[in-house]
Amino acid sequence: MDKILEIENLRVSYHTYAGEVQSVRGVSFDVEKGEAVAIVGESGCGKSVTAKSIMRLIKTPPGEIKDGSQILYKGKDVLKMDKKELSEYRGGEVAIIFQDALASLNPTMTVGKQIVENLMMHRKMTKAEAYKEAVNLLKMVGIPNAEGRVKQYPHEFSGGMRQRAMIAIAFACQPNLLIADEPTTALDVTIQAQIMDLIKDLQHKMNTAVILITHDLGVVANIAKRIVVMYSGKIVERGSREDIFYHPKHPYTRALLKAVPRLDLSNKQELASIEGTPPDLISPPKGCPFCTRCSYCMEICCEEAPEVTDFGNGHQAACWLHHPMAPKENQPFGVEESL
Repeated sequence: MDKILEIENLRVSYHTYAGEVQSVRGVSFDVEKGEAVAIVGESGCGKSVTAKSIMRLIKTPPGEIKDGSQILYKGKDVLKMDKKELSEYRGGEVAIIFQDALASLNPTMTVGKQIVENLMMHRKMTKAEAYKEAVNLLKMVGIPNAEGRVKQYPHEFSGGMRQRAMIAIAFACQPNLLIADEPTTALDVTIQAQIMDLIKDLQHKMNTAVILITHDLGVVANIAKRIVVMYSGKIVERGSREDIFYHPKHPYTRALLKAVPRLDLSNKQELASIEGTPPDLISPPKGCPFCTRCSYCMEICCEEAPEVTDFGNGHQAACWLHHPMAPKENQPFGVEESL
């Protein structure tokens, strides 16, 4: 398989009056052509900062992508692209959908004009061709009466329809990679499912690679083949969908899975929550970032960062419990475990 995107040792900081916030701390992963990868973790773990870095949307100052970070798109370093290359890369090659469609769409322009602008710039269409294509795109994403809707403004669309319009703009130039940053956060559950099905359908139709960023593991199951679990600016576990859902090897992944509401449990069962709060990234812990909230925490967890243990087939986790010298009793990881 061809790797379309390779991220190596990505480190991003924000300089604030209180000090340097280390939002992303040495993240590395890749995406292959046509595949869907999910980045999962709670708010503030660095998911959206990673997405913005891939698009080179980190505002400097206060943000800073540290030296030594590499974002390779088809082998070319995005961080070294000039203005012209960056213009072709954004929107043409790689597209992004943000969680708040109303804030992302221009309120002073019709939805049709915003799609047309993209088509004329990246696909070199005439205005007439672009308007015709804009109507087709709105039909493709399931917006009724596309001919009339193309002349309307974002505030005249409902939340779900605005998100569909955003997807139409993103897919207008048939990108090779789509980054969906919490695309269903502000929508109700039935619309969420429709939006995810739409992204999945277009991904297969156009063979577009997708990076799905979310805090909800329930959204991930149906679309992503590989899952990257982030906590406190670092990747704590990665693996296939089956590995993460049925054989999690990090206490944080287990805790996330247990926090997903389930229909097969007895009535009025209390929802599981993760006790405590994430660490302060102005002075990150020197050990495992999850140590203060982990019920299996050992002395070494607070003192030293764990090494990454490889379980085969790309399944990896950074946890001291997998060290040969770790106590074997009370181990949370069974051989055939299903949460």
